[in-house]
Parts: sequence; C-alpha cells; structure tokens
Amino acid sequence: FAEWIQRACIFLVISCPCALVISVPLGFFGGIGAASKIGVLVKGSNFLEAVAEMTTIVFDKTGTLTKGEFKVTEMKPAGGVSEDKLLEVAALGESYSNHPIAGSIIEAYGKEIERSRVSEAVEIAGHGVQILVDGVMTYVGNEKLMKKQSIAYEPCESAGTVVYVGQEQTFLGALVISDTVKQGAAEAIHKMKNVGVKKCVMLTGDREKTAKHVADELKLDEVHAELLPGDKVDEVEKLLSAQKDGERLAFVGDGINDAPVLTRADIGIAMGSLGSDAAIEAADVVLMDDDIRKIASTVLISRKTLRIVKQNIVFALAVKAVVLLLGAIGVANMWEAVFADVGVSVLAILNSMRVMKNH
Repeated sequence: FAEWIQRACIFLVISCPCALVISVPLGFFGGIGAASKIGVLVKGSNFLEAVAEMTTIVFDKTGTLTKGEFKVTEMKPAGGVSEDKLLEVAALGESYSNHPIAGSIIEAYGKEIERSRVSEAVEIAGHGVQILVDGVMTYVGNEKLMKKQSIAYEPCESAGTVVYVGQEQTFLGALVISDTVKQGAAEAIHKMKNVGVKKCVMLTGDREKTAKHVADELKLDEVHAELLPGDKVDEVEKLLSAQKDGERLAFVGDGINDAPVLTRADIGIAMGSLGSDAAIEAADVVLMDDDIRKIASTVLISRKTLRIVKQNIVFALAVKAVVLLLGAIGVANMWEAVFADVGVSVLAILNSMRVMKNH
C-alpha cells in the first residue's frame, strides 16, 4: 500500500485548486486596480468583463460631450419688447430652477432676483417652466411649451439652445444659449473607434439642429434629439434589442435624469466630478475626473485582464492535467506535484500582476 498511498498524496497535492482560486480573482483585482490608477472606478469584476465586450456606446450631451457651461449669446425680443425686459422676465421665470440653462440666464441678468415678484412655479418635464411673475402667468421653455400654451411664437434658427419666453398669450422673444464641446471629446470618440467600438450614439433633450451640429463635429454615428428622460430609456431599449449575443451597450451620463438609463444599459458610466449623486450611484463605472478619453483605456485594460485570466486558467489546468497523468502512472514525484500546485500558483500570480503595467 505504501506506493499507492504515496501516489494518492501526490495526486491530492496536484489536484489542489490554489492556482485557479487565487489567480482568477487576482487578475480581476489587478484590472480594477489598473483602472483606478488612471482615475476610473470599476464597481466589480463582472462590469470589467462587460466593458471588454462593449460594441455600442451611448452618450448624453450636456455635461458629458459638452462642458455644460452655458452662456446667453443672443437675445431676440419680439416687436415692442426690449432686450432688458426679455432678460428680466426670463431670469425671474427661471429663478426656481437649478438647471444649467436657468443658471446662465440668471447670470446674464446679473441682478438680485426679487423672490417676492414670483410665485407658483411649476416645472413641466421636457417643456420648461410656468410661473407667476408680477401676478402674470409666464412661460419660459422650448417650442413644445409655446405650442402647448397656444402662444404664437417666432421660431429661432440660431445654433444653440433656444429658450422662448411668453406671458399669458403674448410672445416676448427668445434667448439663444450656447454650450461648447468638451476638450478631448472628439479624440475620445476616435479612440473608441480604434479599440473596436462599432457605434457611437448621442441622446439629448436639446433641439435637433443643435444636436446635429455637435454630432457632426464629433463624427458620431447616430443622434436622437428632443427626448424626454423616459424617451432616452426607450431609445436605449431599441439599441439593446438590436445587439447580438456577446455584445454590450454602455451609456455615459452625468445628470439625475440619466439614472434610469444608466441602470438599464449593460454598462452605466457616470461622471464622478460634476455628475449627480444619483447618476454615480446608478452607474457601474465612474470616471473620477470626467475625462471620457479614459473609456477607451478602460476597454484596453479590461481586455488585457480577460486575456491574462484566460491564460492563467489554461496554463493551470494544462500543467495539472499533465502532472496528474504522470502522477497516476507513477512517473511524477512529490516535488513535481508541489510545482504543479505552489509553482503554478506563483507563476499565475506573477502573470496576473502584468495587468498593472503600462497601458
């Protein structure tokens, strides 16, 4: 029995799964660590794996592809209305809103808002605001709001976000607010194409003309404009249904209204610096410094991680299979068994550490 007991012990040592149990999670931890070194927080190994299979990426516009720093660049008052009157009514109308566009109008007004002059503010999702200003019902918002209130407005064709202002049934004019594309956004799209992302899509609540202008500048594949928060989920659903097996869709956003889409996408990517708490909570990946160029680097890290993990699995199983066979027929001794266990584990760990190297 001595020989068979020795073979059984050799067999037992070889079959110990240390190499697999240590190297696989360690490989993923290395990938998550490599991503954190470049300022990207990945919330789990399953999300890192999903990033490696990403073929479609969907962006919100404001705050993601553009700076979200709005400025009033043009004022177009209606006949008989002064620019000062138009700006004053618009600023008072937006005084209760925390939207960046509202902030730009209040900043352009430059005076203290007299809260006593405004009351009964109601925000209408995807349309704008209705509010009493000096006792007169005032509407500040987009074309949809003007149509909804049957106000005969003059369409503005300027590039940028257009805010229309009306009181009762009278049209006061329009303000044009411009946002600028983020530095590095075009480079980020180019890098994503280079790492194998097939389709880059933009979803925005902004009007068609402004959205197309940004999409053309960044060379995006698709753009969907004038969307309500619920419409963004519907568009992502359509894109998801068109995905093939083994393909993943990512959504990049920063606002509280992006949280449902971030949750629905295969991979939710949020802005960590300027993004809302709800968006960061709902996301699977967080860009800590809001630099979307790092998404392509994260894809490369995730693919390298998966490649190393697969190498470790194949290497460990192959060595163990060979030494197990040798042990069963009595060729392998205890030293070879120890190598097949501890030696393979050490080599797999060293291989896993490669993922932390330069990208």
